[in-house]
Amino acid sequence: MAYFDKDIETAPRERLREIQLSRLQKSVTQALKIPFYRDRLNENGISSGEQIKDLSDIRKIPFTTKDDLRASFPEGLLAVSKDEVVRLHTSSGTTGTPTVICHTKNDLNAWAGLVARSMVASGATKSDVFQNMTGYGMFTGGLGMHYGAELVGMTILPMGSGNTRRQLEYMKYFKTTIVHATPSYMLHIATKLEEAQISLSDLCLKKGFLGAEPYSENTRIKIENLFKIDVYNSYGLSEMNGPGVAFECEYKNGMHLWEDAFYLEIIDPETGEPVAEGNSGELVFTTLMREATPLLRYRCRDIASILAGECPCGRTHRRISRITGRADDMLIVNGVNIFPGQIESVIMRHPEVGTNYQILLENKGELEKLTVNIEISAAAFSGDIHSLDRLKAELAEDIKGAVIVRPEVKLHEPGSLPVTEGKAVRVIDNRIRI
Repeated sequence: MAYFDKDIETAPRERLREIQLSRLQKSVTQALKIPFYRDRLNENGISSGEQIKDLSDIRKIPFTTKDDLRASFPEGLLAVSKDEVVRLHTSSGTTGTPTVICHTKNDLNAWAGLVARSMVASGATKSDVFQNMTGYGMFTGGLGMHYGAELVGMTILPMGSGNTRRQLEYMKYFKTTIVHATPSYMLHIATKLEEAQISLSDLCLKKGFLGAEPYSENTRIKIENLFKIDVYNSYGLSEMNGPGVAFECEYKNGMHLWEDAFYLEIIDPETGEPVAEGNSGELVFTTLMREATPLLRYRCRDIASILAGECPCGRTHRRISRITGRADDMLIVNGVNIFPGQIESVIMRHPEVGTNYQILLENKGELEKLTVNIEISAAAFSGDIHSLDRLKAELAEDIKGAVIVRPEVKLHEPGSLPVTEGKAVRVIDNRIRI
């Protein structure tokens, strides 16, 4: 078993807790340099990081939300002088004012180390050729994974997103062994192999690092089968650097959360109270190594749980489950709570299903209509209309069994639904609310 930093990755739990407490105290001290945090912490009787005597004292600190970050745009959460900032990243800002995270040189070095640690945990080595197929620029995925791969010593193809034919050609020419992409883009690439006149035997792919959007275990299995590779779940968010927050090791049994860099709480998204150990809830993170933009108790809205037991890899950092959805992505259809991932998990179990789908919500009189548009594989078009009718009925029944609401299922030819090269747009909500 290979490690990038064995001493910290396999540290005893007691030592990890000591590291967390020490770094939490420093993070609170750093945050007190920011007027926003100083006012909030002082209101709660905290004027020094030394007042945090135990990890449980973190609950004395108020939550931080995305709205807080937006209200502080552009530099309201900066804890260092501007001349110490060497890079900044922002969220897309598609739903409002973007969030800004600034980094010092030390911040970037720590981030690269976390990503390198993650990659080595999956079995990556300096002998690998790494093709980075996510966007560079303000999006954190491209540069975050790039510098981690560079630290491991891999040969890097900094492709960025899009231009699928060129992606496949370069995979072939340069014998790419590891790719980084969104799950939806990997599914899209699989549909373009024949068009590019490239077969799997022309490629040297061994691993895929997938993240940036929630996806089901059945989607992972489909991608692994399509490319004959191992797929590893990667978790990150721009407010916590980006990639490198949690990552699967070679055993693929949950993502190791790097607890020396992030303190995790899991809360009930409605009450804000901690959930019982092992239960799903909203993830709340506190940065433990960030200089420029420390964040305390940041509610990220992602839903997951802590997995019980130890990992055979020997790493002592706790594992989180795959992200099952977002607290703010829950759909309410005719009074029923539905997460898009529930639908994905069901449909991807069917071998006839292709690589793309979309959920459409509309009004239907006084009720609401759920339609699931699904591409099916070319092999499923046998010319027998009865077999397609049976498939529609099976899919509708299986979806209803998972989410209670019976959808209308519409089957589509391969490549007929819209494709995005970044994060997939899976839900179209055309409902009119009066």
